[in-house]
Amino acid sequence: MKIFQVEKPLVATNRIEGMAHKHLQVVRDGASRMVAVDSVGASPGDWVLCVGSSAAREAAGSKEYPSDLTIVGIIDDWSEEH
Repeated sequence: MKIFQVEKPLVATNRIEGMAHKHLQVVRDGASRMVAVDSVGASPGDWVLCVGSSAAREAAGSKEYPSDLTIVGIIDDWSEEH
């Protein structure tokens, strides 16, 4: 698992059928940005736990799902200084 901060939602209206109802978030880890499937309902500014690889696909709902990063938890208390 890795810690990221949610930056903002990502709106993509043209998607493959299996992704039609999944929420996407732009997350950042330092200076790099990635897109994560949001399985927990995170909001901008939240610090979150993310999983990658096959764990990301399973957490998003299916091993067949085309995700390589999924938000699996919202951290209750965290700041970058930790």
